[in-house]
Amino acid sequence: MHIMKIADQLEDIAMPIAGDLRAFEEHFREAVRSDAALLDKITHYIVRRKGKKVRPMLVFLSARLFGEVRESVMVAASLVELLHTATLVHDDVVDSSFYRRGFFSVNALWGNKGAVLVGDYLLSRGLLLALDNHQYELLQVLSRAVRDMSEGELLQIKKARKLDITEDVYFQIIRQKTASLMAASCAAGALAAGANADEVERMRLFGEHIGVAFQIKDDLLDFGEEDTGKPKGIDIKEKKMTLPLIHTLGQVDGGEKKAMLRTIRKYNTDTARVAGLIDRVHELGGVRYAREKMREHQQRAVELLHTMPEGEARQSLERLVAFVVNRKK
Repeated sequence: MHIMKIADQLEDIAMPIAGDLRAFEEHFREAVRSDAALLDKITHYIVRRKGKKVRPMLVFLSARLFGEVRESVMVAASLVELLHTATLVHDDVVDSSFYRRGFFSVNALWGNKGAVLVGDYLLSRGLLLALDNHQYELLQVLSRAVRDMSEGELLQIKKARKLDITEDVYFQIIRQKTASLMAASCAAGALAAGANADEVERMRLFGEHIGVAFQIKDDLLDFGEEDTGKPKGIDIKEKKMTLPLIHTLGQVDGGEKKAMLRTIRKYNTDTARVAGLIDRVHELGGVRYAREKMREHQQRAVELLHTMPEGEARQSLERLVAFVVNRKK
C-alpha cells in the first residue's frame, strides 16, 4: 500500500488555501527582511528551511470558515509565523541544539549571541507588523500565547529537576508550551476574518485540543507506537517526563517507582535499562492510556469544529486533526 509522504498529505489537506499559502510566502519574506546585512542573511537562511507551515495553515483555514482571506488574515499568518520562528530560535539556544529539521540551527552557525538577537528581531518584527496594521486585538491574542509558552517552559524546567511532574502539571505545561500557539493561530485566523467573540473562543479551544493531541502523539512516537525509524527513548535520555511515563509511575509501588526514577536520573544513557523501562511502560498500559487521552482531545476538537459553518475549510481542518494523531513522525 502506498503511504503518502507527510508533505504530500499536508499539501492535499491545504488544497482550499493553496493560493493563500503561496501569497503568504512572499508576505513573510517581506516581513523578515532587514537593511542590516547580517540580519538579512540569517533571516534568509531561516526562510529557506521553513517547515510544514502547520500554524499558517490553521490561520488560513480558520479564516476561511468565516469569510475571505484579506490583508488582515495575511498579517495574522505572518505574525504567527514570526513569533513561532522566534521561539524556535530561542529554544535551540536554551536546549543547546545544533540542528533544526535536519539543518544547522541558527546558534550552530552564528553563535548564541547571534541567535538570541535574531530571535529578538523576529519578535519585534511581529509586534511592529501588528501595530503598523492596527491589529491590536490580534497582537493581544499572540502576546498571550508567547507569555504562556514562556511560563510553560519555565514550569517544565522547575519540575524537571525533581522529576515530580503529575498528570495535571503535565497538561498545564503542554497547554502552555505546545498548544497555546496552535490555539492562538486558530483564534487569530477567525478574528482577522471577522468572526464574533464566541466563534473566536471556540476556535481557540479547537486549536488548544489539536495542540494537546499533537504533543501526546510526540510522546507516543518516542515509545515506539509507530515504526518511524526514530530511536526510542530519546525523551527518557533527556529526562523528559511524558504522559505514558507519568501514568506508569502512578501504577507501580514505591520500590519500583524509585527504580524507574533512578534509571531516568542516573542511567538514562544505558540503552538496555532505557529499553527495559520502555517495555514496562507498555506492559503497564502507559502507552494505551496516553493514546486514549490523545483520542479524547481529537474528539473534542472535532466536536467544536462541527459547530462551525460547513465547507471545504471545515473538511480540511477535520483532516488536519486526523493527520496530527495518525502521523508517523
